[in-house]
Amino acid sequence: MIATVIAAAQSISVPGDTEANVQEHLRFITAAHAAGVQMLVFPELSLTGYELPLMQRCLLHPDDDVLAPIRALVRQTDMVVTVGAPVAPADASTHTLPAIGAITFRPDGSAVVYRKHHVHSSEANFASPGPQATSVISLGLETVGQAICADIGQPTHAALAAQAGATLYLAGVLVSEAGYAKDSAALQQYAQIHGMGTLMANHGGPSGDYISAGKSAFWAPGGDLVVAAPGAGAWLVIASMHNTTAPIQWTGEAIRL
Repeated sequence: MIATVIAAAQSISVPGDTEANVQEHLRFITAAHAAGVQMLVFPELSLTGYELPLMQRCLLHPDDDVLAPIRALVRQTDMVVTVGAPVAPADASTHTLPAIGAITFRPDGSAVVYRKHHVHSSEANFASPGPQATSVISLGLETVGQAICADIGQPTHAALAAQAGATLYLAGVLVSEAGYAKDSAALQQYAQIHGMGTLMANHGGPSGDYISAGKSAFWAPGGDLVVAAPGAGAWLVIASMHNTTAPIQWTGEAIRL
């Protein structure tokens, strides 16, 4: 019996074109639903591209009209979907810059916003850090720790998620070839140390000033690599947990879109 199915949407973003990117998100959600996925995670700033100078004018809120097609499809498919977007800071009286956000839509119409806590030095002139050192949400019997890119470079971030009960640690990122070895090793290490499955959802093409490595992947609790996209391009990277055997087994599949 398959108990949990999660996936990384290795999508390609059009710079600053939210409407076009919404359509690409719908394509991935539809394909994920057909594959039985329960939770789908998109890359960092997937709805706008990693275009830091455009963040202020591209701010998004979960209830915005432009995101209505995503909300409707989430309800229709009964999936949980996390998208990347620039969002308002949690406290405008403290921070004037927007935050790099992960908006998680649920089938019941609710939404959760996590703001990137560990802002990279190159982002400091464009984005403010989120106030939450960790964020966990429920997915059936699983507890999901959320992360955005530079968060995974801080071991304390994953440790706090594990302490909060996370059995899965899912990260939307933008990682180039130069940074992939380090970031993928970190996620594998967290899977080993904390016994939680770790997922990387990377961009499928260039974004901002970076050429993405792609290679979105999932590591099972204990650190074994289960599945990875072979490189860049549009890929749906699926990890499925089976509870019919002891110990529990994870299997994976990468689908080219």
